[in-house]
Amino acid sequence: MRYLSPLKRKHVSRALLLLAAIAMLGGCANSDFGEVNETLVTNGMHDWIGRGAPPAKAQPSKFEYTDDERALRDNAYPLIEPPFDRQQWYSVAGEYGLIKFNLADRQKYFERLQSEWHSSSAALYARLIDDIRNDTARLSQFFETAGRVIDIDQKRQKSLAYIPSLSKAEQYNAIRRTRENAHVVNIVRQSLFNRVASYQFALERLVIVVPSVQAVEAERLLKQLQSQIARYDTLPPTWRREPSLASTN
Repeated sequence: MRYLSPLKRKHVSRALLLLAAIAMLGGCANSDFGEVNETLVTNGMHDWIGRGAPPAKAQPSKFEYTDDERALRDNAYPLIEPPFDRQQWYSVAGEYGLIKFNLADRQKYFERLQSEWHSSSAALYARLIDDIRNDTARLSQFFETAGRVIDIDQKRQKSLAYIPSLSKAEQYNAIRRTRENAHVVNIVRQSLFNRVASYQFALERLVIVVPSVQAVEAERLLKQLQSQIARYDTLPPTWRREPSLASTN
């Protein structure tokens, strides 16, 4: 670690300490209900989502997160985390961004489902149906929050022209935060696209390997998920847009 910058050394040390704590806690990392243990939860645990916004290697915004910006990231995480990585002993590491998910691997979901072949075919379909239904239920909360964040970011961008006394650092942090927020939405959209493909791949294989009438329900829910995603694709606001925050018009 002697060749790392002080900031990177700090991040690595923090990550190592967290992983050590997870290893010691083991099964205590999750509560009895499968949620992350409250002792390991912090308000900013999902702040890392969106910091990789282009351009590459750009410094993250130093602005504090608004309530909606933090909620955007909290609501994004369950739609990014692979379903099979939920409620595992290592789940908290993913919450803090210490695990990099391969969102483009569309066969991974079925491969993990195959590991449960010892279960009944009904249980396999039930798992697929539950995962699709859970994702569908999470969409409205995420995209409604995203709509508010994007709307206020558009106002923030327009307001920059009305405040000439802003320093370059303030302008950079404002523009950077706007890009980070947009990146969060893009990550979730790409994740949802890949999840639908993963569910479709798994359903098609289940129909061939362990055919069941449950496939009809799974297909119906999958189409419902696709329909809901398409509905939120353009993020149409349900409120009247107001003037720029700094405008007197």
